Amino acid sequence: MEPSAPPGEVLQLRAVLRGISPLIWRRLLVHGDTSIAHLHHILQVAFGWEDMHLHRFEIRGRAYGIPLVGGIWFSTDAHRTRIGQLKLRRLERFTYEYDFGDGWVHDLRIEDTLPLNPKWNYPVCTEGQCAAPPEDSGGPQAFMAHRSTYALIGESDSLQDIEDFLDEVMVDEEEWDILRKYHPDRFDRQAVNRRLAALRVPTQQEV
Repeated sequence: MEPSAPPGEVLQLRAVLRGISPLIWRRLLVHGDTSIAHLHHILQVAFGWEDMHLHRFEIRGRAYGIPLVGGIWFSTDAHRTRIGQLKLRRLERFTYEYDFGDGWVHDLRIEDTLPLNPKWNYPVCTEGQCAAPPEDSGGPQAFMAHRSTYALIGESDSLQDIEDFLDEVMVDEEEWDILRKYHPDRFDRQAVNRRLAALRVPTQQEV
């Protein structure tokens, strides 16, 4: 295994979901010795995804990810590869794609390298904007076409409220029960950090 990042190194990452306006983004602080596999789980939490689909990182022309049965095979073990050891330059871009059907591509950059702050629990989300699209919503173009409908559902108290505004409602009772808790303009940083704090970091023996 290659050497990990220097002790105490913290990377400030900015992740932006491509093809969406207004921007959906997160700013994250992670240990430099965070594995690529664990970064996948961090991004899932930060954007509110449910880890239902395949994923991959592309970093300097090489693909990384956690292999699943019937999915992509990766030549490099994402559990043993640390983001800090890749020595990415400041503002150098790499990508994280989730759900190859919908094609949610996240552009990531390392904005800064910071000293470890003992008062922080890492990983932590320091800033962000807007909620990521719902799972299986069809990709950036489909989401943008229906963004106003998602906002209306999130502001409504009942399915009848939506029927009063729209001629055709492509949402049944079960779907509405899920989507009424969602609004594209909402971002709850504290809720994200509670979920990040609950993430289990694998031990060296497990990787």
